Order: sequence, then structure tokens, then C-alpha cells
Amino acid sequence: MTTHSPIFVALDTTDVDHAKALAQKVRHHVGGIKLGLEFFAANGKPGVREMAALGLPIFLDLKLHDIPNTVGKAMHALASLNPAIVTVHASGGRAMMEDAKAAAPLGTKVVGVTMLTSLDQSDIEAVGFRGDSHAQVVRLTELAREAGLDGVVCSGVEVRAAKKIWPGGFFVVPGVRPVDGVVGDQKRVVTPRQALDHGASVLVIGRPITKAEDPDVAARAIEATL
Repeated sequence: MTTHSPIFVALDTTDVDHAKALAQKVRHHVGGIKLGLEFFAANGKPGVREMAALGLPIFLDLKLHDIPNTVGKAMHALASLNPAIVTVHASGGRAMMEDAKAAAPLGTKVVGVTMLTSLDQSDIEAVGFRGDSHAQVVRLTELAREAGLDGVVCSGVEVRAAKKIWPGGFFVVPGVRPVDGVVGDQKRVVTPRQALDHGASVLVIGRPITKAEDPDVAARAIEATL
């Protein structure tokens, strides 16, 4: 690993070669690679192994959510990849999170997704959650801590509150955009610097880097603000 940057670059693609090319371009200005459901569905464990061979930590953002036994077995099946971070949905409940953490490799951080950063208040109400996004994030953060997870995924808007109730937690903040960045499908966003100041451990940044004319320059510019 060539850097201690808190940035994990989100490589949201189904193309392994494209993902590898992007990772090589930005490797000196990021702390790891985030591979999501799109990449995993197309390339599976062999694709993840190809990416891991580049030498950067792998964040598997699969957001596992099922009955406890199934999630535990899925996590066990992923163990051979030795990912740095794996996500589960905190709304899957305490038993599910406990089983996920118990089945994970010793060095893997298991973090619970609280509220997707693509949701706003009207979306939250539409799916039947009580209160606002802040209240839901706090509730699920407490549940993840009680279940023995390492931390949670939440937006930069809520990470300060999550950190307050879990001072030793590990906080992954997606939906991060530079000051002049395009928001896209994210609705609760902050800048990278704000996210770190509010308590983020890891920043997930995708399109502001991967869709830039020069991804290396874009990653370097974001890193410089930190």
C-alpha cells in the first residue's frame, strides 16, 4: 500500500480491465478500492482477486441483507478474498449483523449500512421509517454497535451524530463530493474535508475521480484538500 489516504475510490463498472486501468491511474492518491454489487455480479470472486493483485485494500460493498444464517454463510464464502471492509444492511437486524461479524475474517471490518445516501426525507417516509434520516441513522448505529460490528456507513450529514454515540466506531462516508462536484444521484452530500472533520474514517469517492478527464489529477486534487 503506497498511501494512507482515507479515500477509497468507487470503481462502479462491470469491466475488469477498465477497473484495473482506473485503479492504476489513481493508486498513489487513494487508500483502497471499493467494488460494489455491479462489479461482483459481473466478475465474482475471480474479478475481486484480479483487483486485489494490484496491492490496494479491497472494500467489498455488497450490502448483504437476508436471514442471519444466509448472511453468515455468504460472509464465510467471501472470507477467502480477505477484504479490508464488507458492508451489510444494518436494517437486517441485530442477529444478522452478529452472524455476519462472526463469519468474517479476523482483519475484515464489517460495517452496517444505515441509510443510503440516495434517499431523502420523502423516500424515507415512503418506505415506512419513523422520523427523519438523522433519527434512523442514530438508531441503526446504536444497533450495529450492540451487534459487535466495527462501524457503520452513513452520510457526512449524519456522521458527527454517529461518532458522538460511538466514539470508537469506524465510519464510512459515501456521497462525498468536492466543492465544485456534480451531485448526481446522491441527495445527502458533503465535501471530503467536511466529512473528515465530522468524524469519517473512510471516504468513498467515485465519479468525481473516475469520470474526470484525468483521474490521477482529480484524485490528487481531492487528497490535497484533506
